[in-house]
Amino acid sequence: MNFDLSDEQKMLGEQARSLLTDMSSFDRLRTLIDSGAEWDEPLWRALAEMGFLGAAIPEEHGGLGLGALDLGVIMEALGAANAAVPFMSSIILAAEAVRLAGSDAQKAAWLPKLASGEAVATFAYAEGPGPVFASGASIGGGKLVGSKSPVADAGIADIAIVLVADGGFALVELDQPGVTRTKLDSFDQLRPHYRLDFADAAAEALPGNGKLDRLIDQAAVQAAFEAAGAAGACLTMARDYAMERQMFGRALAGYQAIKHKLADVAVATELARSNAYYGGWAAESSPDDLPAAAAAARLSGIKCFELAARENLQVHGGIGYTFEANCHFYYRRERMLAVHLGNRGFWADRLLNAQPGSQVKAA
Repeated sequence: MNFDLSDEQKMLGEQARSLLTDMSSFDRLRTLIDSGAEWDEPLWRALAEMGFLGAAIPEEHGGLGLGALDLGVIMEALGAANAAVPFMSSIILAAEAVRLAGSDAQKAAWLPKLASGEAVATFAYAEGPGPVFASGASIGGGKLVGSKSPVADAGIADIAIVLVADGGFALVELDQPGVTRTKLDSFDQLRPHYRLDFADAAAEALPGNGKLDRLIDQAAVQAAFEAAGAAGACLTMARDYAMERQMFGRALAGYQAIKHKLADVAVATELARSNAYYGGWAAESSPDDLPAAAAAARLSGIKCFELAARENLQVHGGIGYTFEANCHFYYRRERMLAVHLGNRGFWADRLLNAQPGSQVKAA
């Protein structure tokens, strides 16, 4: 058995990392925050030109038709760069929802636009405090009624895929009179969130039913790849600082307590990456194993990124908490990703429910 990435996947990762190194530096992220920008549009266009936006979109709809592991390689690079792009919202969630549940006409109309970057989409599933995936919004007679909050990247999105009653999806264009967007405070300044209110907004139901579990399991695997990439970047940042910083005449990295911190992060990150790879394999090759694999990947991803972001701050000491240092980019992203798609308790319940003979009610 070969547990390594293929040569093509390694090349894909190198291309993604090279692009992000050139275009998504920490100075660039600060510029975006200072200017009030909600995303890095030039980077998004570059990702589209490289074909990354269409990685998992079928070839007949303008994509590359690659698999979950190929997509995970890209997500890991995006996580390491803390990129300010709506890749999770538009590609991992919305585009995949259209692919799984959309009609042939809906796929032909929107998947090529999403693959080329011509359109940006978001996935609206939450309705404030309460169940993670709420279906209080409803569609009837081509009209959508209800509210969704928080919705990531809704300020820049052209369309939203909205979770509606009975677990179905509705496709709604956001630039119309029946839709109100209200910006919310967001701890992660590079991943804005909105409240969406629909008052008889024109919308289309996606005919495919019963696709929500498959969608969120696949998204959980990709979120785990993003977390593993970001945790690896935190580990590298903390290690480099510890090797440069002098304390009492010796490098900070020479102290055993610091070595223990870095070792713990390294172990947690490798475990999360392994679980993400297994989840990617299950998504491609073993659908029956995907629910458990996705939950395990999500849980280990949350744990490793939280540990890495916090230990990175601790290794840097007081300076790590300042805006001038780079640690806060990952800490903010980690806090947001920890609850996106459901928190640790939600995914622990899903992991238990994936075991034979178990039945736990998820929040």
